[in-house]
Amino acid sequence: MDREFIAERQKGLQNYLNVITTNHILSNCELVKKFLDPNNYSANYTEIALQQVSMFFRSEPKWEVVEPLKDIGWRIRKKYFLMKIKNQPKERLVLSWADLGPDKYLSDKDFQCLIKLLPSCLHPYIYRVTFATANESSALLIRMFNEKGTLKDLIYKAKPKDPFLKKYCNPKKIQGLELQQIKTYGRQILEVLKFLHDKGFPYGHLHASNVMLDGDTCRLLDLENSLLGLPSFYRSYFSQFRKINTLESVDVHCFGHLLYEMTYGRPPDSVPVDSFPPAPSMAVVAVLESTLSCEACKNGMPTISRLLQMPLFSDVLLTTSEKPQFKIPTKLKEALRIAKECIEKRLIEEQKQIHQHRRLTRAQSHHGSEEERKKKK
Repeated sequence: MDREFIAERQKGLQNYLNVITTNHILSNCELVKKFLDPNNYSANYTEIALQQVSMFFRSEPKWEVVEPLKDIGWRIRKKYFLMKIKNQPKERLVLSWADLGPDKYLSDKDFQCLIKLLPSCLHPYIYRVTFATANESSALLIRMFNEKGTLKDLIYKAKPKDPFLKKYCNPKKIQGLELQQIKTYGRQILEVLKFLHDKGFPYGHLHASNVMLDGDTCRLLDLENSLLGLPSFYRSYFSQFRKINTLESVDVHCFGHLLYEMTYGRPPDSVPVDSFPPAPSMAVVAVLESTLSCEACKNGMPTISRLLQMPLFSDVLLTTSEKPQFKIPTKLKEALRIAKECIEKRLIEEQKQIHQHRRLTRAQSHHGSEEERKKKK
């Protein structure tokens, strides 16, 4: 119990925690959150999800749970189950269940109506929802299970059913995609983001695990996240920059992260990025600079339309004939517009607080410095 020994250990533990919390995947992990904040993370979320799911199946007897898919996603309050339909036992589906997040601004009625609209959304670059329902506290969606997995699984050569930490935290081989894949996937993702923004549907949840791969086609996942009000995977990054304050600029910044990962096979060490490693084409670096550089983070993001016009994507030929369909009634469009404004307003407030906190800590460390002390003496 020697004081010096304890002080040294405390310093060591602090350094250890600093390293863990600066790793984006580890800092979002349930074990870390439970250690740092046991009061808020004491519930057994798998148990809660199972209760909700089994209550739903009382009235829908055609579905059957095959097994829980443990920790395949990064969210603590979102759980996945492998499913089958009783009269089609060979088909495999995935059920995702999630409760509400801090950005849920829709009324319960509008929220439930919009969740139930999702299966009617048809787009060549959106992964089809087979079934969707919601109550006042959570939503449950069923999609087809894809053996090949997501874009992130392709980049990291991972198995879709493995836990998130195992799949992506320590890849054995780091390798980016080929230029043609980067161009095609990037263009498809930008097209679907533009479609959603034109429809007035807020997204804000783009990352490589939310892009399903179907041959050479990217299909966007988890449109329900913004309706549930869940926080974005990259929130801790864009909440630092006050110029990234609309959901379109959030999507563009997240697209920068995704493009970096496709190009280099891993996420950036920190953001903003001062200099980019050699890329397969200077056109890739131009897009990365416009979304992840110091200048971009300080001055603001380009629009999705502007990215589509950049040389990297403008000459990509899209070979789909499927006509997009997503009819949102006028009343619900208005509800989405108000919810989107509230989400942006909360983000701006959070950015203001972070900015003030930074100024305060800078001022404190300045006044506490040796030189200042000498001056005061």
